[in-house]
Amino acid sequence: MWNERYSKPGYLFGTEPAQFLREHDVWLKPGARALAVADGEGRNSVYMAGKGLDVVAMDASHIAVEKARALALAHKASVDFNVADIAKWDWDATPFDLVVAIFIQFVGPEQRDRIFQDMKRAVKPGGVVMLHGYTPEQVELGTGGPPRAENMYTEEMLQQAFADFEILELRAYRRHVDEGEGHSGDSALIDLVARKPAYGGGLVDK
Repeated sequence: MWNERYSKPGYLFGTEPAQFLREHDVWLKPGARALAVADGEGRNSVYMAGKGLDVVAMDASHIAVEKARALALAHKASVDFNVADIAKWDWDATPFDLVVAIFIQFVGPEQRDRIFQDMKRAVKPGGVVMLHGYTPEQVELGTGGPPRAENMYTEEMLQQAFADFEILELRAYRRHVDEGEGHSGDSALIDLVARKPAYGGGLVDK
């Protein structure tokens, strides 16, 4: 399905980073090692690389990754791109200072808890998980994301899922989004920034 969606001309979600990422520049520290989860066509990983981060990105669609490589080349950005299924990614490789997951709500409830645990495991002590997505109200709006309320996030859900982390930000809100054809219009959004308990510090400490 994703190869088919990404095979159309242009960039489905545009080439500019998610507004969420731009608004959280404080966490994008030069030299930090970051993982972009299900990165699609590269708009977010390329942005982070441009900020001086050491970025690894993965996505299951080889067409999306080809476009991401082209975008990185155009921006003279260095990103370690990988074609990989989110369920088969090696989360136990070298840990990251920052794990960023933006609009990954193709992941349904049967897989979501495990992916959240995987993401948390991939972060160094003192490192940060940044998650941006939709609340269930998004289904009625129909301006992006799957038409399945069960795939969306609530504040209570994320509070419970990241209860073992220090939650630095958790908020749901409405905003007009203009991020390519795939995300366009009034949207019901939710943001999470959570830090893994530190016992040795990390590059992303505020």
